Amino acid sequence: MSDSDSLTPKPRLLLIDDEVGITNALRRLFRPHGYQIEVAESGEAGIALCREKEFDLVISDMRMPGLDGAQTLETIRALQPHCIRLLLTGYADMRATIDAINRGKIYRYISKPWDDEEVLAILREAFEFKSMADENRRLQALTQAQNHALQSLNDELEQRVQDRTKELQQTYSFLDLAHQHLQTTFAHAVRTFANLIELRSPLMAGHSKRVADLAQGIALRMGLNEAECRTIFFAGLLHDIGKIGLPDHLMIKPITTMQSEELKQIAKHVTKGEAALMSLEELRPAAQLIRLHHERYDGQGYPDNLAGEGIPLGARILAVAEDFDELQMGLISPKKLSAEDARDFIHAHKGKRYDPRVVDYLSQEHAAQKQAIQRPVRTLSTDALRAGMVLAQDLISHSGILLLAKDFKLDNDLIRQLASFERTDGHLLDVVVYRE
Repeated sequence: MSDSDSLTPKPRLLLIDDEVGITNALRRLFRPHGYQIEVAESGEAGIALCREKEFDLVISDMRMPGLDGAQTLETIRALQPHCIRLLLTGYADMRATIDAINRGKIYRYISKPWDDEEVLAILREAFEFKSMADENRRLQALTQAQNHALQSLNDELEQRVQDRTKELQQTYSFLDLAHQHLQTTFAHAVRTFANLIELRSPLMAGHSKRVADLAQGIALRMGLNEAECRTIFFAGLLHDIGKIGLPDHLMIKPITTMQSEELKQIAKHVTKGEAALMSLEELRPAAQLIRLHHERYDGQGYPDNLAGEGIPLGARILAVAEDFDELQMGLISPKKLSAEDARDFIHAHKGKRYDPRVVDYLSQEHAAQKQAIQRPVRTLSTDALRAGMVLAQDLISHSGILLLAKDFKLDNDLIRQLASFERTDGHLLDVVVYRE
């Protein structure tokens, strides 16, 4: 054992059961593993201990005189919300067990009589889960602290940074106004979140939306339901969110030209992206796809070396959509490929890098896009815009910032904002709208 291991506090356990034989058996089972153990003979006594001390994990029997396990764990949850709670039950009434799980937000339940090895495995999994949750909270606190640090920058910053900050502020004003008119839904919040990573480099502008749109189109063609398609769309929008902390040069460096240490840095972005989103319940399915979208069909990907059908279908779709766009951007190899060459590259690697079935649906989606009849469009200056016009393509600033997404409907307030942005930015905008 290393010195650091010997100095690390062992997890604190609280065992609550009115039967001394049960708590003694659990104490004997856990003691060789170095856990700090305390015992309470009733729910009331256990709650009293939780008012005095912090515990990492509580095991409570279901049936006890006075407060039962459901009531006890519900109260402990309010006192120590980050403590893992386990229910010990030999009670056959499943309705009462479900009620305990719902009220106490219990991690797992253990049936009596138990298997020692299974119980020890449950504890190991519980502490791993708690460690991940604690780390996620730490990362969130760190992010908030970094945001406060960014806000504290003063006028001594270089002029280039000041100009960039003004541009970002103007961008945020567009997003805020857009949200007001669209009555701010969860989907728009996700789009805004996804746009943050693209502010780092003009080259990235529109990348996440293109990937999301293409992945969703493939998913629809494959017959996935609405919820699955929405999850894939959100994952496409946020697939690069874990790259926020990377150095600027790695954001746009082709993957085939990276050194070993740079590849290691890049590989971490999938798990960082998952960790950043796991606390948001609505985005947990998308977070899983983000974690796994760099797995390869032949098992040579990362981070979990999954293969074939073992990779969730959404992640397999996302892998194809992302690479199709990045091949055209020059982010995989320095040479930028045409859409047809990018499709041929992916087709040549199906069964190895990519799911063959997804590749076939990519070809169908690409062919359909080429054959689709486009509505006629025209390019206007801001002074020629009128309320009610609809954008025919993403509106990008001179420096590559996505101001408004395709299909956004303009109004008079937004047109005035665009004119104001032109004066601040010093460059005229070419706005492409559909012909009426």
